[in-house]
Amino acid sequence: MFDMEKSVKEAECIIQKYLPKEEGYQKTIFEAMNYAVNGGGKRLRPILMLKTFEGFGGTSKAIEPFMAAIEMIHTYSLVHDDLPALDNDDYRRGRKTTHVVFGHAMGILAGDALLNYAFETAIHAFDMDDLDVVRRAFEILVKKPGVYGMIGGQVVDVEKSGTAMEKEELEFVFECKTAALIEASMMIGAVLGRASVEEQKKIEQIARNIGIAFQIQDDILDVTSTTLELGKPVHSDERNLKTTYVTLYGMEQAKQDVVTYCSHAIEEIKTLQGNHEELIKLVSFMTDRKK
Repeated sequence: MFDMEKSVKEAECIIQKYLPKEEGYQKTIFEAMNYAVNGGGKRLRPILMLKTFEGFGGTSKAIEPFMAAIEMIHTYSLVHDDLPALDNDDYRRGRKTTHVVFGHAMGILAGDALLNYAFETAIHAFDMDDLDVVRRAFEILVKKPGVYGMIGGQVVDVEKSGTAMEKEELEFVFECKTAALIEASMMIGAVLGRASVEEQKKIEQIARNIGIAFQIQDDILDVTSTTLELGKPVHSDERNLKTTYVTLYGMEQAKQDVVTYCSHAIEEIKTLQGNHEELIKLVSFMTDRKK
């Protein structure tokens, strides 16, 4: 059994070290940034990064600023997702969203600030490890959330809202919008853990399978969960007329495919060099998540 509570606490301690102090004339933006990051959550991306890193035998402190940075990038994407122009959600993780508390303009700026501050945070790693290794990790951090990754998937998701989406388009959204940031997390862990180039490529595909399974499970929970359990409004996909895995394939197929994608990921993890038992336990834990 994976000890999620312990892992979340470990990730939280690292993330807190890199959050900005709430002071100065621009104090409001720091308050909004910290409000967003401190809204709870599973911290899955930094935990996936750390467990991949440790599985390959990594010991460098350079992993810490990257863990904080990936959570900042993930949080910025949620802050912007919640805005009226996109999903128009008033609650996330059981409390009011950033733009509801601080206003729409500050919500936009808080997302922008978190993205930029993530890169400012990751730069600290250059003083902690080999420059070539950290540079490769930084390249992944910059590219995966961008127009060929997370943002690219979000573009298609927004453009197709309210219209039927083809199978290939939905796969593109899943692979980019959700999986790209999970790929970034695990690939950075592999790079800093000194995995071989071949193993880094394996990790990318493993992470893609995990990311797709994660998004399918999100689609399932949007139908089957409650606002109290999920911590955000349910049936938002239906309200926004979005094509989801459930609407395209049906509930039973969706549930089966979560298991299939995770099983494939676990089988591939077992072929990697190192000790990846904790990573395998984490992926198994994710398969059965309820929120």
